[in-house]
Formats: sequence, C-alpha cells, structure tokens
Amino acid sequence: MADQDEWSSNANEAVSISFVQPGQSSPVALSTFHPRFTYPIFGEEECIFGYQGLDINLRFAAHDLFPNVSVKYDKKFETVDDTEALDIEETLKQWMPEASFEDPATYDAQIQENAAAATDWKPPGELINSYTSRGRDFQIWSCELTDPAAQQLIDRIQILVSFFIEGGTPIPLDDQDWSLARWKVFFVYEKLSPMPSRQISPYSLVGYSTTYTFYPHLPSPAPETPAPRETPLTFTLPPSQPFSPSTTLPSRARISQFLILPSHQSHSHGTHLYNTLARTFLSSPTVREITVEDPNEAFDDLRDHCDHARLTRNGTFRQIRLAPSSSSSSSSSSSPPNIDPKLFARKRGVRVPTAHLLDLPLCHRLRARNKLAPRQFWRLVEMHLLRTGVPEAARRAGTTARLTQRARSKDPGDRAWYYWRLLVKQRIYRKNRDVLMQLERGERVEKVEEAVGEQVADYERLLRRMEERGEEDGGGGEDDGEGVVGKVGDGGVVGRRERGKRKVVVDDDDEDEGLEGTPEPKKVKGKG
Repeated sequence: MADQDEWSSNANEAVSISFVQPGQSSPVALSTFHPRFTYPIFGEEECIFGYQGLDINLRFAAHDLFPNVSVKYDKKFETVDDTEALDIEETLKQWMPEASFEDPATYDAQIQENAAAATDWKPPGELINSYTSRGRDFQIWSCELTDPAAQQLIDRIQILVSFFIEGGTPIPLDDQDWSLARWKVFFVYEKLSPMPSRQISPYSLVGYSTTYTFYPHLPSPAPETPAPRETPLTFTLPPSQPFSPSTTLPSRARISQFLILPSHQSHSHGTHLYNTLARTFLSSPTVREITVEDPNEAFDDLRDHCDHARLTRNGTFRQIRLAPSSSSSSSSSSSPPNIDPKLFARKRGVRVPTAHLLDLPLCHRLRARNKLAPRQFWRLVEMHLLRTGVPEAARRAGTTARLTQRARSKDPGDRAWYYWRLLVKQRIYRKNRDVLMQLERGERVEKVEEAVGEQVADYERLLRRMEERGEEDGGGGEDDGEGVVGKVGDGGVVGRRERGKRKVVVDDDDEDEGLEGTPEPKKVKGKG
C-alpha cells in the first residue's frame, strides 16, 4: 500500500486548465484553474497511478479554443508484471480532439504564428446580446450545432463538461444533421475594446450553454365518425427522409449544459446568460415551455432568482393572490369572510379545495404565457405568496402550534399561513404520492411536515438573498449557477444527483405538476 500511495497522484490537483493568448515571445495564460472533479475520466477514486510530480496541463486558445495537452512528471513507475502506469494521453484521447496531442513547443509556435489571423476571428452564429460588467464588455452569440465552426468549438471544449458538470457527458457530434439541428449553443465571450494589441484576438471565452429542442406529441381530437381506412399505414425506422419540423410545430426547449468558467464566476455572467436564454425562447412562436433537467442547487438558485425577478417585473405576480373571495352561497356565519367553509372540516379525507385558494385557470394561463415548467411555476408562486401574503410574524418559531386552530383563527396572518401551508403540502403530497402511500399515516404526515419546513427554510433563504442584492438584476452576483447536472444521451438529458442531493422530499423533475381543481393535461416527452 505504501508503494501504491507513493506512485498515486490526486487527479483533481494534477490536472490544470489554462486559457492562453499570444505573448511577446510565447503564449501567456489569461487564467488557470483546476477541475472540480475528474472521476468521469480517471475513475471514482480520482487518482492517477504511476507517476511522481505529475503535472497535466490542458491549454486552450482563449478565442477559438485550439487545444493542447502537456504531460510532465518527475518519475514514472516501471512496469512490473501486470502493474503499469496509466497511459494518460491514451486516456484523454477519448475526451479531446486528436490535434490536442501535438508537441507543446509546436503548439506554442502555432499560437504565436496565428496571432495576426486571430485578430479577425469572430464567434460563430448571431450576436444576440451585449452587456457590460465591472467596466468590461461581453457578448452572447447563438447558433445551431449544425454550424461546423460551432461543432469545432464544442468538440474542443466539452471535456470541461465532465470536469465541472456533475454527471455530464459530451454531446455526440457525429449524429445526423437533423438531430444536431435540435441543439442550440450560446457562447459568452468577453470582447476587448479598444484593443491593447493588434496581435491578439479581441475575444476570450467566458462560458457557454447548450439547449435541446423536444417536439412533444400533442394528439389531435378524434373525429366523431372515423373515416374507413382504405389501406394500412406503414412506416419504417429510421425514416427515409430527414425529419424537418414545421416552423409551427410546438416544442419544448430544454437547457442541457450551462457552464461559466471558474475565472469568470461571481460576476453575474450566469444571470446574463440565463436571462438571454429565457428571452430567446419567450420570443419564439413555437417554444411552449422552457425546462431544465436535473439542475444542481447552484443553478436552481440562479433560475429561481432570475424567474422570480422576471415575473415580478412583467406583472405576473400582481395577478396572483391567496384565498380569493368565494361565492356568497358558500359562506357561513361561523367562518371568516371570503373563505370556503370546507376548510373547517375536521373529518379525515376531506380534500383541500385549492380552487378556492387560488384562481387556477388564471394561474395556468400565466404559466403558459411565461413558458415555465409546472414545478418551477408553482415554486415561484409559493415563494411569491409567502413573501407577500404571509406576515413574517406568523412564520416565527412558536406560531406553528396555532395551526391547530385550522382556518378558525381570527388573525388573518395565521389564516394566510395555514392556507399557504395547505397549498405546499398538497403539491408535495401529489408529487410524492407513490412513495408516501407506502408509509403509515403518522409517518406520512411527519414526512410531509418535514418537507414543508425545509421548503419554507429554502424559500426564506432565497428571499433574503433577493432582498440583499435587489431583484432588478435577476438575483445575480455571487452565484452563477455554473453547472447543470445532466448527462447527454439519446438527444436528451438524464440526470444524476448522487453527489449532493436535496433533503427536501419534493421531486426535482420539470414535469407536469398541477394543483387540485383543474389538473393540467399530461404531456408526452419527446425522444429526440
């Protein structure tokens, strides 16, 4: 074991990533950092056997991401029987282009020789947004993955997905064009202006995101009298003709990968990139819904901040309030005004009439207008109602005991707190019904209560941060939501959360999640 430790290197420390540009005589690094994890490449232990003083430097040209791998070490283990040092270059060839393994001296010469040509280089696609942060200028460019220039950039850089996005895997760039056309890439670049030198590119990468377009199946209404089928329908897979969706075909945009380089994090670039994605898809006449599959907690925070700020600015939240007036026929002398008396029932099994707490048809229209996934929309609604409809005094420690009064409390704050908790409990129960029904009733109630408490704590944490930073910038600043946890496969994203799950019982899928009263129709996922 002593020899094993002596010849083992921590892969996270041995690997360094640099972005370079031409210097006076040799390339200079604009930034250098280590990966967050390396287990997809070097195994779960994140160790590299067979070297002492190991240094693996992955270098990328700051503008076009031209890559190079440099491996240095003090000593290498001599093979004994079946025990040998890991072939690092062979391992990395599965993750980086062949051109990455040129001699480092040749790479340095190419960077220096191509300096003049780099001054005329521009990112592929269309410039869709420009902004200034801390006195520096940045641009966001968008293009489809069928663009050869975009494919080259992604091919060169997407090893970073495995280094920084939990469970992330590269996009298969050898797919057919009709499949690649469903991918969109959004690059964030810093642009220097004025140029300090004519021998460097004005562009340097800040981060990027990829999105995938799903075409959900929306069945047409069946005719009253089906026409007789004269000939049987036949089809073959794969189709003989490439699939070309109509410009009017409804779609769902799913954010797949989202990465801000460590050297640019905490500068609000994640906020700008996410808001640009949202604006792009909100303006699309065909995109019906913006989703994210299995986001990590940092991205969840970024998304909550940005979406909450947008719904505040566009007036959505002004239309949503808790416990609207019910009809006069449903009122009773023993209940507080404007509250459905069914909420006072003491019998078990009485269902919460959510339609009397929220205007559900209005909420569904607002959700569709903002193109938010159901889970995300209801989270934002709960957060908004907690902030605007439930006084902080009602949420302080000790007031939970007063909830035993149910809706009979004379304190409007306590009643609002009770109704709000009913909404959250119902959402949690409905989403986790299959799991909860396997528990005894007492344990089931305890689990739901625990989940509600954790949800309240999480909402209050987010609301405090929004107030501290102000919502005009969408809640950006410290966190850039740098990674979306996801694994690209079959044209979609299959999540992985083993490292860092939430304790809240709420399922994190962006799936349909309506509330009691007017359930939303089920939708079928696209398969790519």
